[in-house]
Amino acid sequence: MRAMKGGITGARIATNTGKRGRVTGLWRFAAVGLLAASMTLALGSKSSVAEPRAHVYLLRGLMNIFSLGMDTLAEELTRRGVYATVYNHTQWQALADQAAARYKAGQEGPIIIIGHSLGADAVMEMSAYLDRKGVPVALAVPFDGTQSFAASANIQRVLNLTQRDYAYMRRGPGFKGTLVNLDVSSDPSIDHLNIDKSPRLHARVISEVLAVVGSHRGVPPAPGSTTPHPLPVNAPAGNGTPAPASAAPAPAKPEAAPAPARPEAAPAPAAPVPSRTGAASSGADVKPIADSGTPIIALPEHHSTPAAEAPPAAHKPLAPAAPVNAAAAQVPN
Repeated sequence: MRAMKGGITGARIATNTGKRGRVTGLWRFAAVGLLAASMTLALGSKSSVAEPRAHVYLLRGLMNIFSLGMDTLAEELTRRGVYATVYNHTQWQALADQAAARYKAGQEGPIIIIGHSLGADAVMEMSAYLDRKGVPVALAVPFDGTQSFAASANIQRVLNLTQRDYAYMRRGPGFKGTLVNLDVSSDPSIDHLNIDKSPRLHARVISEVLAVVGSHRGVPPAPGSTTPHPLPVNAPAGNGTPAPASAAPAPAKPEAAPAPARPEAAPAPAAPVPSRTGAASSGADVKPIADSGTPIIALPEHHSTPAAEAPPAAHKPLAPAAPVNAAAAQVPN
């Protein structure tokens, strides 16, 4: 009987031990599953932090009715996959606080700021405010601001589009980026109220933005570090997109020596071009142009070059006078 009781007791113990083993195995399996899920979530959150989003802030001018070109530009950037939002210029400080917090959290960058009129002034003020917070600005684009500002040290590139010589931007203390003052005052079709809507200028700005976003895509800028310069872009084509790079030219074929040129008469001097003041000016006063008719950057320098004087005509000797007959010349008494 004792042997039978011992066998039954041993069987019960073995059965209970097996059940406990199965329960322990299930708990271990569940713990491993929970650990794997938590690791997956952690890795996913790290990957999202490691890829900040480029953000283009566009600032309208007075009363939100004179700068609707900023809305059009935001739509054009959005169609190209760039995150762009439009605000009134009075919101620039709150926007700067938001941008600084998101940048330092690794959620946003590079930061690009564009504005028109009073919004253009806010572009420079917002950039300087971000400089005091240690946040870099990759690109600042004022459209015809109302005054001149010093570019703060945190701006990598300033593209100032203006038709006012008193609204040129200048380098501030510590500024090491690139500064371009693009004067469009020679274009009679552009004024202060429509400069923000110019398709030609929109194409230029879009190419600049895409160059910045492309060079920073997937690379979060570190706080306090300077961002690399944007890639050079071609001049915009007629449809508003950058012109494709041309293929390498084929090697030139040897040609026969050209025949000697015949001497030709010197061309007549060009007629003087009347200036806006009504005075005639020589061809040297014409500004160089770039970007499909836009005057080249910086203040135009006026150097009047005196026209070369024509050499005096060669002296021709006078023909000898006909001899006078002395007898015929006598007058009768």
